Amino acid sequence: MIPARSLPALISRTGAALGILVAAGAAPVHAQSDNQWLEAHVADWYESAARQAPGAWGIAIADQQGRLLWGVRPDEPLVPASTVKLFTTGFARSVVGGGARRPTRVIGTGHLNSSTGEWVGPWSLELNGDVTLERAQGSGPTLFDLAEQLAAAGVRRISGPLRVQSADGPADAVFPSVWSSRHRGRLFAPLIGPLTLHENVVWFTVRPGARVGQRVQLVEESPQGIGSLVTIVATTRSGRANKLKFQQRAGGGWVVSGKIGIRAGARRFTTVANNPKAVLGAAWGYALRRAGVAWTHGGAAPLGPDAPRVLAEVNSPVFDSVASEVNRRSLNIGAELLLQWAAGRGAQAPLALMQHIREVTGEQNGAHLVDGSGLSNEDRVTPSTFVAYLARFPATPAGRNFPQLLPANGSGTLRRMNTGFPGAGVIRAKTGTLSDVSTVVGYLGRPDGVLLVSLMYNGPRPWAARQAQWQLFRLLGADGVVIPTDSIPESTVQFGGEPTPPAPKWWPLPARK
Repeated sequence: MIPARSLPALISRTGAALGILVAAGAAPVHAQSDNQWLEAHVADWYESAARQAPGAWGIAIADQQGRLLWGVRPDEPLVPASTVKLFTTGFARSVVGGGARRPTRVIGTGHLNSSTGEWVGPWSLELNGDVTLERAQGSGPTLFDLAEQLAAAGVRRISGPLRVQSADGPADAVFPSVWSSRHRGRLFAPLIGPLTLHENVVWFTVRPGARVGQRVQLVEESPQGIGSLVTIVATTRSGRANKLKFQQRAGGGWVVSGKIGIRAGARRFTTVANNPKAVLGAAWGYALRRAGVAWTHGGAAPLGPDAPRVLAEVNSPVFDSVASEVNRRSLNIGAELLLQWAAGRGAQAPLALMQHIREVTGEQNGAHLVDGSGLSNEDRVTPSTFVAYLARFPATPAGRNFPQLLPANGSGTLRRMNTGFPGAGVIRAKTGTLSDVSTVVGYLGRPDGVLLVSLMYNGPRPWAARQAQWQLFRLLGADGVVIPTDSIPESTVQFGGEPTPPAPKWWPLPARK
């Protein structure tokens, strides 16, 4: 353990103080924590936590300026799990900006026959990795929005096969090679790429037929239109027993077989989309029919002299809204698409992410990352690198209100932290969980300032470690204050975020020009 009184030796060993949270030009922040109180309480907590969850612990607790107050092996590289999303959020925001949006388009080459309403010529869907496209929660753009725009422009018929393209290369979706193969097919690890629809996950619900012997009925589907990909051979029997099963079908569909009792409840099946293009085709066809546009799948007219043009376009919510939701739900596909948005696809993307971390923290060897979500067991980060980033990134041009992009206590992955605090927003943090990993990294507001906390555990008892981590946050935040925004919020509303009260006197506002 490294208590506060060991700080000078620690700093000389690790390089320098970790930086400041305030923007350049702001008034300096004075001492924020009673180090003796912190040392006594955290030391007792750690002794108990180490007994409850034996394994490798790495801890760094710093003040708002990034000065380490207490730590356990703060320079030990450990598997961070989903806390990597914190870095990905900051990096992508630095590149694309908090107000950026991802477009989805219909691109056409040809002309509209105004007398028949037929689009004469090839067309394609341009998908660019918008994780909010066709979201089940209804918080993003839809294919029906695109189809309605076509209809409003006078298009009544299109012809030709479904072509899918992307603005920056092939419109594909693949399983990342750096993820463990045991995750393949699991809902938290869908295929990743520009070809993303409904988070590349589908679900549908069936119920018994009206009478014994009848075919089981499909009653709900998401995204809408995938019912055409579901083949039901299951039948209704007497009683309540539910012995339904489903399996993948060649070409991207599913077969539901078995039997279900007539008095049984409805059954929902949820699975990853192993053929996102087939799902896209079914959903696009449904959207066109709903908008009154006929689609003939035959051959399209040959290419003419006309240049391709945008026939319809929808856009994602702004980056900050998307990132807030990705962090609140710890959405792996969302984090990977944020990284691709900022740095493209391929091995260069995590390299660019690591370079960003080095530039912000000044630490050259504090992070080794191979993905943007933290699902890979190859990722390594030190606790001190996390607190250095928490301290310094908000002072960069892209760091304004950065804590507000992380979940607040009582919401998302911090929903269990809904008691023991004065209110939501005392904590702004990101969790990480794997079978042998439990991490929590973020900000904790106190009356005398903000603590930067990095709690990392790698070992056989991650659940016990998480309970201990929550216990420390409750201990330190029992008399906490809500972390305010840096200044008056912009007009754009972020879903996944919560309003905060006016800043207390100690909160440093950015320097105004």
